[in-house]
Amino acid sequence: LHISTRAPTKTMSFGWHRSETLGALASVLSIWVVTGVLVYLAAARIVSNDYEIEARAMLATSAAAVGVNLVMAHILHQTHTGCGAGGPERLGAAGEPPAQPGSASVRAAFVHVVGDLMQSLGVLTAAAIIYAKPQYKIADPISTLFFSVFVLGSTITILRDVLRVLMEGAPRGLEVDAVRTALLGVSGVRGTHELHVWALTLGQPVVSAHVAI
Repeated sequence: LHISTRAPTKTMSFGWHRSETLGALASVLSIWVVTGVLVYLAAARIVSNDYEIEARAMLATSAAAVGVNLVMAHILHQTHTGCGAGGPERLGAAGEPPAQPGSASVRAAFVHVVGDLMQSLGVLTAAAIIYAKPQYKIADPISTLFFSVFVLGSTITILRDVLRVLMEGAPRGLEVDAVRTALLGVSGVRGTHELHVWALTLGQPVVSAHVAI
């Protein structure tokens, strides 16, 4: 976020806004890597069945993790809500500015924390089961596999938005035809061609076009 606020330079004429999107991509990829490692370890435990669980320590650490992640999720949710305010106006299908999607990096961080929270809840549930019934220690790897699916699923939306920005697609919620209509509605404009709409980052749309006057 700090880098994305840097002023434009001769080399970076659009500024550093795209660094926010790259940070969001790195955050999502890290979630996939960590989840992949956890899935591998969980599968290995199920196959070998050669492991011991300290249920009491597992309960304490997972409960603490749930508490910390709840606080972080609340803070990031408030930040994400605030990031949607302000910024340039955009035209949707009906000529109205669509809802602001907020900061990509903050959204990715929020998804990351929610993923950690879900994993922690899974561990807490498994720990409670194992504490009550030690013979059900397989609940630990099973909960990891189960909640990993939800964690990966939670990243799909932000990953799709990040890839749309990096591929310079039209921003979600912005209709290119609405932009064309708005340009043609300007007094003195007879036509427009070579209209391109993309985004530097979420909430930072850019338009270029040749306008006939």
